Amino acid sequence: MSHDLVNFPFEDLGTETHWKREGELLHRFNHLPYGEAQERAAILAELFAQAEEVIITPPLAIARGHLIRFGRKVFINYNAQIAAAPGAPITIGHHTIIAPNVQIQTGTHPVDPTERQKWAYCAKGITIGNNVWIGASAIICAGVTIGDHSVIGAGSIVTRDIPSCVLAGGNPARVIRELTPPDESTLYALNP
Repeated sequence: MSHDLVNFPFEDLGTETHWKREGELLHRFNHLPYGEAQERAAILAELFAQAEEVIITPPLAIARGHLIRFGRKVFINYNAQIAAAPGAPITIGHHTIIAPNVQIQTGTHPVDPTERQKWAYCAKGITIGNNVWIGASAIICAGVTIGDHSVIGAGSIVTRDIPSCVLAGGNPARVIRELTPPDESTLYALNP
């Protein structure tokens, strides 16, 4: 098993105290009528470690929102599943767009059958850079870093790091081609 994974024994499952409050907030968020942007933003501010100028279309499923940080002007479409674990946070950069049905999961299970009997699960953090677009139904697995300005194709399963300024896709996701790097001095001029 990788030494940089955080391991959790079965005895620790269910001992966390945040579940009830997080569940109540998620229920409120997912059942608000459309047009309640201010109340939705207030709930997001309570659910996540950082969520300034973030728009999320319900329904949303999360685990341990207090370990998830968003940059500014992030948009997440419906049916997102975002699950962090203790010691394995999730960071999503500024101006990132996440399409419907995307899963971002820091938790995994040991492949070795003996290890799997010792540990309920293991986890490793995920970092998604600035100005990334993740296509519909993509899955971002534990330990992955996606570089700035990259695009992840719809339905891709990202199991390893993706560099900046590339189009990646497939199962497992691989770099398909490089993208032209943006002019950083003017990139956000229309949408600061």
